[in-house]
Amino acid sequence: MTLQRQMLILTEYAPLRLPAQALSTAEGEMLWQRYGKYVAVEFPSPKTEDQWQLTSQGWIGYISLSPRIGLSLQPKVPLRNLFRMIEIAYGLEPLRFSDDLFRCNTLAEFYAHLALLLARRVRNRWRAGLYQSYKTLTAELPYVRGKILLGRVLTTPPANRMPCRYQEPTVDGEENRILLWTLWRILRSGFCEGAMDESVRQLFRTLAGIITLEPQQPSVCVNRSYNRLNEDYRALHALCRFFLEGSGPGLAAGDHEMLAFLIDMAHLYERFVAAWIVENTPAGMRVRLQERLHFGAERGHTFAIDVVLYDQQSGEPCAVLDTKYKTPTSSPTSSDLAQVVAYATAKGCKDAFLVYPVELASPFDHRIGDVRVRTLSFPLTGDLSQTGIEFPQVAGGG
Repeated sequence: MTLQRQMLILTEYAPLRLPAQALSTAEGEMLWQRYGKYVAVEFPSPKTEDQWQLTSQGWIGYISLSPRIGLSLQPKVPLRNLFRMIEIAYGLEPLRFSDDLFRCNTLAEFYAHLALLLARRVRNRWRAGLYQSYKTLTAELPYVRGKILLGRVLTTPPANRMPCRYQEPTVDGEENRILLWTLWRILRSGFCEGAMDESVRQLFRTLAGIITLEPQQPSVCVNRSYNRLNEDYRALHALCRFFLEGSGPGLAAGDHEMLAFLIDMAHLYERFVAAWIVENTPAGMRVRLQERLHFGAERGHTFAIDVVLYDQQSGEPCAVLDTKYKTPTSSPTSSDLAQVVAYATAKGCKDAFLVYPVELASPFDHRIGDVRVRTLSFPLTGDLSQTGIEFPQVAGGG
């Protein structure tokens, strides 16, 4: 991204109309074909008064459309609250966000400062010594190391060398490859400039000499095992996950096109609410997130329930919660109600909650069959700490 590029600013779900000459037909087609998931595109027509109409579909960040046009997808959530959501959703508390991050005025500034924070942490770990794993090697040696390969010895008696299988410590393990790949993706984003860019670039060059650069998926940052020697990697991998999930489609190291930085706000809100509930679980309750229920063996249908609350003593499910970021006009839609009732019925519980980021004009509290369905709100406009104080207790109260 360059300073000369024109930046079109879109806010979540708010249509933006542009004169027909603002985009070329080729640019409009590229936006529609490649990025229609992120931005709904309506071409100039009588319906749009012969203008382009672009609508962000609940994603925030930046899209590099062409050398002359970029799209800035802005959140409807205050930036300070957005940063807090990211912090909680990705478990970034151990990084102790600095005041510089919360003074950022744009997503680009936030991205750059967060990247620098990651680079500093990785550099500190490199100076202290990177975590070493072990790789297994097989070789014929003039001495015994590790285990002797007896089968090879018996079939082909050695002359002056002994076939051995042994382990050797290396920093070129997955723990460190995640860090290197994340730094590479950050450099490709174009959001770090000047001293920030040079700091990240120098660190990347240093690590690239001893660690293999290979694509890493965000999922490798989750459910990893840590020990006393690499416990600090837990926070680093959580931060890497944020960058990898926000970097667009997976690309190989030789590719030259990418989505610079995109966050799915619906997914972020879902993860934020779930993390908040886990941290504030009511006494006597336990929580399971993204619980999958499989049914219809022939067709392989699956339910993925955002949150299920269980009675800790009996183990019985008490309630299901489904998080909805896109807010209906006044009350829950029929499809939202049907979905959460199906979840509750499948789990055999009597309470179901729909969670929205705003107070609905007509809150819902009715029985649908044997299931009582209620709406809850976790607003994102005020102080999130204050807003969330009573939320888990309400949800857990059944």
